[in-house]
Amino acid sequence: MSESSQQKVSRNRNTWLIPFACLLAGGALTGISTNVAKYAGDIGLTPLGFLFWSIAGAAIILLMVALIRKECPSFNARSLEYYFVAALVSVAAANLLLFSAIPHVGASFVALILSLPPLLTYLGALMLRMERFNTVRALGVVAALIGAGVMAVHKFSAPDTSVFWILIALCGPVLLAIGNIYRTLRWPDNASISALAPGMLVAAAILLGLFSMMSDFSIAVSLENGLSTSLIAIQSCVFAGQFLLLFLLQKTGGPVLLSLLGAVGAVFGVPIAIFLQGEHPPEGLLLGASSIAIGVVLVTWGGVKMTVFKKEPR
Repeated sequence: MSESSQQKVSRNRNTWLIPFACLLAGGALTGISTNVAKYAGDIGLTPLGFLFWSIAGAAIILLMVALIRKECPSFNARSLEYYFVAALVSVAAANLLLFSAIPHVGASFVALILSLPPLLTYLGALMLRMERFNTVRALGVVAALIGAGVMAVHKFSAPDTSVFWILIALCGPVLLAIGNIYRTLRWPDNASISALAPGMLVAAAILLGLFSMMSDFSIAVSLENGLSTSLIAIQSCVFAGQFLLLFLLQKTGGPVLLSLLGAVGAVFGVPIAIFLQGEHPPEGLLLGASSIAIGVVLVTWGGVKMTVFKKEPR
């Protein structure tokens, strides 16, 4: 291989350092978010109220970032469609289901099932020809799925399990997978990450507010409790970083790598739930976490190989 070809291969490999770093950082924030939501429920904050104000706070943070970067969200028909559909599937509905289930199934279980979207996203991407089949990536997705499946089976077999809330929680990953595909397919032309992230979160806050008005669920939160306000502020910052990294990862790594955010979130979120929140370790944790970690490595490595060999001259 010539020196020029070697430089191209090296450059293509280096382009995967950015999405891999986004995957690790975004996954860490996902794991933290799940545990903050668990603690919020423990001190009496309702899932809808906590989610609404946290999303609203994150939207304000990202709008300020967009203003500083002079990349404000656009409000044409295409962008508005993108904001509201992505907000409904990826933020409002998915997170409301997951946050509502956490008090009943635990933060560790919710963190674990967030590793399920890769298989659904990968299958959807293959069916829509957004991704060509790659054996290494397919094995990685299967490994991550097996890891989550092992622990989910143990959860179903536990004597105090609420099947209803487990099923509600499992709807979250399905919506997240649909959102991964939608956001990739409908990314508005020439739209920046700094503009799309706050636009989606503003739309999510509007949808959650409308849901509150049309139902018996309230978004009211007592401002007299300093701990509640502090938790909302923390979750707002976590959400802001999480969704900014989500769009950056989607742009640089594609929908399949993006879908592994939940798997990485499980690796971070489960130990936090066990050691800081006092939850019992899920059955099959060692095997499940190991399989998830192997899956992340294989999917990332497969993506590197696809990029390199596609670009490498024959």
